Amino acid sequence: MEIEVTQEKLAKALSSVSRVAAGARATLPILSNVLIRADNNKVSLTATNLEMAVVEYVPVISAKNGAMTVPARLLAEFVSNLPRGEKITIKTEGVKVKISAGKYTSTINGMAADDYPELPEIDEKAAVKYKLGTDEFKIGISEVIVAASNDTTRPAFTGVCFNTLDNDLYIAATDGYRLAEKRFIKGVSSDVRAVVPASALQEVLRSIVDDMEEVEIVFDELQARFRMGEMEITSKLIDGTFPDYRAVFNLSEDVKVILDRAELLRVAKIAAIFSREVNQSIVCEADAEKQVFAVSSILNEVGENRSEIPVEIPDSEKVKVDSRQLITALNAIEEPKIRFIMSKKDTGRGPIPPILIMNEKNDDYRHFVTQLNI
Repeated sequence: MEIEVTQEKLAKALSSVSRVAAGARATLPILSNVLIRADNNKVSLTATNLEMAVVEYVPVISAKNGAMTVPARLLAEFVSNLPRGEKITIKTEGVKVKISAGKYTSTINGMAADDYPELPEIDEKAAVKYKLGTDEFKIGISEVIVAASNDTTRPAFTGVCFNTLDNDLYIAATDGYRLAEKRFIKGVSSDVRAVVPASALQEVLRSIVDDMEEVEIVFDELQARFRMGEMEITSKLIDGTFPDYRAVFNLSEDVKVILDRAELLRVAKIAAIFSREVNQSIVCEADAEKQVFAVSSILNEVGENRSEIPVEIPDSEKVKVDSRQLITALNAIEEPKIRFIMSKKDTGRGPIPPILIMNEKNDDYRHFVTQLNI
C-alpha cells in the first residue's frame, strides 16, 4: 500500500477515527489501531471498539491498493504536529509503515489488516432510513441526550429511544428522574423503535463539521448507522426495553406559566448557589395573589435566597425540584420563551406528578423534571 495525501485531510480524518479506537482499554491490541485501506484510488480509515465503528473516506492525491493497521493515537498525534500544507506519503514495508512529509520521517510498527475485526453489514434493502439536516439533527439530539443515564445496570436508560407515532419520528431519553422528548422528523413513512447508545450519538455530534449538510440514519434490527458526508458511524443497538414513557404526559389540573427562559435560568442558578447544602433542591412558586413566579432556596446554615419574576399567574402552586435537573432542562431548550407546567398534587396515593417544561408555541420538545416532596 502507498498513498499520498495532504496533512489537513489526513489530520481531520484521524482526529475522528482515533477517538473510537479502544486505546489502552482494548481487550484486543489491534483495536487500538486504525485500519487504512486503499482500494481503486479510494482510501478509508476505520476504527472500532466492537460496540461502535467509524469509517471515514479520505480524498487523496494518489493511492496504490493495500491495507494495514497502525496505532491510531500515535499516528494522529504525529500527523497533527506536521506543518499544514505538507504532502504526506504513507508506504507499507511488511508490517512497518513509513510516513514521510518533507524533512519529517517516521516508521511505525503496524499489524496486518487480515487480523482486524470484520465490520458488521447492514442490509440496505431491508433497513429503515431517515434523512434530516445536520442542524436539525444536532439540536434535536442535544435537547434529548442530556436526560440519558450513566447507570449501566439499566442499559435502556443509557440510550436514546427512536420511535414513531402518528407518522412522526420522536426521540426520547430518561434516567428515571427526568425525561426529554423531541419530535425529530415530521411525516415519516417507516416505523421504528430502537434504542441507540448515547455514547454513539455523542460521537456523531462531535464528528459533524460545517461542510456536512445532511445526516442519513439507517436502522436494522441490531444496528444503527449514521452517514454524514464522507463519514459513517455504526453502533450496536441497546438490547433492552425502553419504558412506555408517554403515560407521563397525562397531566391534570395544570398550572401553566409563560416565562422568559434566560431569566428563569438566571434565578435558578442563583438559588442553586444557596442550595448546595440541601441536596440542590429549590422551590418554584406560582403566586397568583402577587402575580410573581418565585424561585427560592431552602433555609440552611449557609443562608437563603428568593428571586421573583413578575409575570401573569393563572393560579397558585408550589413545587420543589432538583436545581441541577431544572438548569439542565432550561439549557437544552432553544426558544426564548418557555411554558412551565405544574400539576396540582393528587389527593390519592399515586406518585407526585412531574414538572413539564416546553417551548411556548409548540409541543415539539418536552422535558419532564421530577417533583420532590415539600
